Amino acid sequence: MPRPSSYLALAARFESGETSPSNELEQRLNRLDAVEPTLRAFVHVARDAARAAAKASDQRWRNKQPLSAIDGMAIAIKDIIETADMPTGQGSPLWEGFETRRDAASVQGLREAGAVILGKTTTTEFAASHAFAPTTNPHDPKRTPGGSSSGSAAAVGAGIVPAALGTQVVGSTLRPASFCGAVGFKPTFGALNRGGSYDYLSQSSLGVIAATPNDIWIVASAIAQRVGGDPGFPGLGGPLLPPKATAPKRLAALQTGGWAKASEGARAAFETARKRLSALGVALSDRSDPDVEALEQALADAQPLTLQINAWECAWPLGTYAAKDAKQLSPAALARREQGLAMTPHDYRGLLSRRQEIRDRFAFTASRFDGFVALSAAGAAPLGLGFTGDTGMIVPASLLGTPAITLPLLRDENLPLGLQLIGMPDRDAELMAIADWVWQNYESA
Repeated sequence: MPRPSSYLALAARFESGETSPSNELEQRLNRLDAVEPTLRAFVHVARDAARAAAKASDQRWRNKQPLSAIDGMAIAIKDIIETADMPTGQGSPLWEGFETRRDAASVQGLREAGAVILGKTTTTEFAASHAFAPTTNPHDPKRTPGGSSSGSAAAVGAGIVPAALGTQVVGSTLRPASFCGAVGFKPTFGALNRGGSYDYLSQSSLGVIAATPNDIWIVASAIAQRVGGDPGFPGLGGPLLPPKATAPKRLAALQTGGWAKASEGARAAFETARKRLSALGVALSDRSDPDVEALEQALADAQPLTLQINAWECAWPLGTYAAKDAKQLSPAALARREQGLAMTPHDYRGLLSRRQEIRDRFAFTASRFDGFVALSAAGAAPLGLGFTGDTGMIVPASLLGTPAITLPLLRDENLPLGLQLIGMPDRDAELMAIADWVWQNYESA
């Protein structure tokens, strides 16, 4: 299957008049109309506003005055992120049709960079449960696209948009990207401004899903340049354009707590990936190394630990929602509310202490490596739409607060499966440089 081209390749064609953002947008809308009846990735499409934004971009490119590398790029927004001209429903009937009339920080940054905001994409309920996500997988409509950034991953995987915004507190950006055959990026915690996004938990991160690593970077850097990171955080560091592809010297392969649920096909694909990276000259360690084994042991309970932390932190707003109309909440949301009510501040402090211990262990082990490599999911997207897939493979990076990226390089059941790369906090550009090198060289091994 041919690799998609980066949006950067369009710049010269825009300047020459060979094509234009408006022409590109119409092709995207035609693709949307063709697949959306089955895909069901969008809850709102802003056709008129998108066409107006694309027309303005046409003129800037003709004048050779684009606002950024993503000027004219059609981008979709997960429906827990505010947009001034569209509702933000959070995947819940409680908020259906709700409009704040303001842009989230990330959307503001995108508009200021000249991006074309095409529409809002589906999310599971409050970006936290498996409920209320009708979206199908672009590679097999009988399978889930993953969640909670369901529509964003499906829209990119189906070729409707070159990039979309998602969020992740457990595995909600990288896992759906893996299932839908897209590149997914979760930056260092706090690196991209979450203002106006309903994902306030202590492991939440704004993420980007795109067709190529270069597209990931130019979208993320455009946001960071204009609105920075979360308040009190330095924000995403690195160049505006993608960093130069760089070969890693030494990586550590991680199985993590999700390995026990990995399919035979996924395990075989990961073993093939290890052999290819070795053939490319990358030194690979694994749990036969005592330091890596100690990290594996520390990460073994990353999934239950994260879910306990989230349960306490979800006391608000689930308490308010339950008091307003508990019947409008899913059983999963109500169960999370009950779990949080059974906890105490002392319990929460203990959980945070344990998380810090794991982060300290990671920092100790990571000092010996350029990064870590793992599966992005336990296998291909599961059949059915009632379960968005296990998070065991993808949760460690969320718990650690580190940057992570998934590349659609593997296959299981003849469907997409991502190869995950995990980097060091605040060294996102270094991880992207490694990811781009793997992206360019993997098939040649």
